[in-house]
Amino acid sequence: MLKPFMIPHVLECGCDEAGRGCLAGSVFAAAVILPPDFTNDLLNDSKQLTEKQRYALRPIIEQQAVAWAVGEVTAAEIDQINILNASILAMHRAIEGLKVHPEHILVDGNRFKPYPFIPHRTVVKGDATYMSIAAASILAKTYRDDYMVRLAQEYPHYGWEVNKGYPTPQHKKAIREFGCTPYHRMTFKME
Repeated sequence: MLKPFMIPHVLECGCDEAGRGCLAGSVFAAAVILPPDFTNDLLNDSKQLTEKQRYALRPIIEQQAVAWAVGEVTAAEIDQINILNASILAMHRAIEGLKVHPEHILVDGNRFKPYPFIPHRTVVKGDATYMSIAAASILAKTYRDDYMVRLAQEYPHYGWEVNKGYPTPQHKKAIREFGCTPYHRMTFKME
């Protein structure tokens, strides 16, 4: 059972990212502030849900959240600042995009750089612990998946509509055969 809040009666924002381990494409992050009375029995860490469940939950989260936003950091930016910094930057961009200012930030994982003037806490497996982080994980994952499906139309040889840019045998084989695209992360090991 997911927990609603870490600090009761505080406007809390959950953050999570998607696409950190990919060879291609941007890293996405989402920030979500859920209302205190939000409940949904299906809500869970996006990795524990099917694609169909994630896409069913996305409009529910978007409609019922106090605020939500998605941030993106491109492959070129990832190559400049590394994937850890890019993941944190994507979360900062998502927080910046919120239409309601949170009073506290909950972040999935164990690494984060302070966001100006808002206290935060990192939570390992936070997406399986707190509803706001689980909601953020679903938005980050579905928005990134949509993005990779669009890129797959431009570059059909890499199977991105299926592998979403992760280092599958098919994706690695396509890199050897067709080379890299402008969306590949050149600082990542491709073989």
